[in-house]
Amino acid sequence: MRLAIVHNFTEESKSVAKKLYSLLEEAQFDIVTHRPEIIISVGGDGTLLSAFHRYAHLLDKVRFIGVHTGHLGFYTDWREFNIEELVTSLKNDNGEYVEYPLLDVEVIYTNKKETTHFLALNESSIKRVDGTLVCDVHIRDEQFERFRGDGLNISTPTGSTGYNKSIGGAVLHPRLEALQLTEIASLNNRVFRTLSSPMVIAPDEWIKIKPIDTDNFILSIDQLVSTEKHVDYLRFQIAKERIRFARYQHTHFWDRVKDAFLEQGD
Repeated sequence: MRLAIVHNFTEESKSVAKKLYSLLEEAQFDIVTHRPEIIISVGGDGTLLSAFHRYAHLLDKVRFIGVHTGHLGFYTDWREFNIEELVTSLKNDNGEYVEYPLLDVEVIYTNKKETTHFLALNESSIKRVDGTLVCDVHIRDEQFERFRGDGLNISTPTGSTGYNKSIGGAVLHPRLEALQLTEIASLNNRVFRTLSSPMVIAPDEWIKIKPIDTDNFILSIDQLVSTEKHVDYLRFQIAKERIRFARYQHTHFWDRVKDAFLEQGD
């Protein structure tokens, strides 16, 4: 089996990655950077997001495993004290996995000739930093509202526990293949109106956002950020691709939520 190890550069993560590398070599696994079958992330959720984007072109061929060394690891099942057990599980691997939906982001520019595609594991957001973001929001191809405010966030079910939750969105179970649109500080008064509530979009629908009277804004795809100009509209939908996790010890989703947000840390 071909394995790749991705880690952050904290001392703890480097130490755990070194120990894991030694155990895997001893077990005669191939440690590679190209064309792995399993990618092991050592760190927190940010490290796993980095690993996801590094290998997003191989999603139909790879599975992910998260080893947690930070303060919060929603995607990570393993800790330093049980990585020997992880290596044993890898030896007995039978190819099983759980998979989660991803977000497909399409950016269509005003010349209509240029289009870019992104995949997000957690979320995508659009914001203006130098004024109010004004945009028309369409569900499928029908206009729903004209939004005015700081920005809009579109999240996957697994991403619903991230930025989406902090701005008042709901937590969705990952078996619900739905998108969630959540407003960021919308303007609501007797002149301007938005729904002012998170919206859950069905898997066969899509969200279209068309900026109004602005030639630039900030687009984030998970932790990746870019300044976009000359955009006609953006289209968000559930991606055809899925992310797969090799979960040898499965933790129930709501146990993960409880552990992440309600249990006191050590």
